Amino acid sequence: MTNRSRRVRLSVLDTAPIAAGSDARTALHNSVELAKRADALGYHRYWLPEHHGMRGVASTAPAVVAARIASATHRIRVGAGGVMLPNHSPVVVAEEFGTLECFHPGRIDLGLGRALGGPRDVADRVRGPHERAATPFADRIAELIALFDADGDRPAAVPAAGNRPEIWLLGSSDHTARIAGDLGLPFAAAHHLTPMNTVEATGRYLDCFRPSAICPTPRISISVSVIVATNAERAHWLAGSLRMKTARRRQGEPMRLPAPDVAADRGFATPRHPGDEPPGLIVGTTTTVLPALAALADAADADELLVKTDVYDPEDRHESYELLMNAADRLPHPARQRP
Repeated sequence: MTNRSRRVRLSVLDTAPIAAGSDARTALHNSVELAKRADALGYHRYWLPEHHGMRGVASTAPAVVAARIASATHRIRVGAGGVMLPNHSPVVVAEEFGTLECFHPGRIDLGLGRALGGPRDVADRVRGPHERAATPFADRIAELIALFDADGDRPAAVPAAGNRPEIWLLGSSDHTARIAGDLGLPFAAAHHLTPMNTVEATGRYLDCFRPSAICPTPRISISVSVIVATNAERAHWLAGSLRMKTARRRQGEPMRLPAPDVAADRGFATPRHPGDEPPGLIVGTTTTVLPALAALADAADADELLVKTDVYDPEDRHESYELLMNAADRLPHPARQRP
């Protein structure tokens, strides 16, 4: 019988974007303020990714930022979306997130990814390629999960024993979706990076899913880029910053997020060609954005949407999240058939 007791949840994915003329310190403080606002608005969780060597991104150490944000908020779940596990020893990850769970029981998430998290030359400085490839990804995950087991006689990661956060697997491919399903873990699909793979990946996850003690029934979250404003013209004007940044990156000229008036002067206030829009970006008022989000959640069979909003002015970012949450009662219930 279809379970329609809950609506699709809304959460936040925040890269701590660094705007043009600003710096990492400001971006990280902006993230703390946004997390406080998201907590007050009723967003379900707040995730921070691990990126390295990206001049416009301040979120490089998700465990550190998550600690600050969890201390500054009261209800919202906080965590990594995600830790790039090949870059780290499972013991260290377990210690970090077990410690966070000790301080904030029942509020910490640990999303795990297998990407580099940045340009290869920088990633190689984080951890050498031979070390990254020494152990298969699925084996690293199994090792990490075991470190949270409270039954061991001699735990290797003492704060982790009995203090397991909520563990998710992140990805954009069939391969990662299959691992998540085989291990019985919740799956977060990176729609904001590779929107063309989302539906296929979540379908594969559901096909492969095996119930586990961690996740008895499948759970799917979708990360999606969204910009909402009080009218469509302003929403597209705000989105010009991201369009210009995306266009420059494709041209091999990475830049920090420009002001929307600068982007408008360069012709980015509206898409000039169908391919100009950043991957999967949904822009507009709640009247147009909510149906698009509902259609995505339905197509991917998602329980939750991780909303990523990159705009130049922190106040515009706050407003976008507020407008979306205030209209969230129009999002549908999950449609998946469950026992």
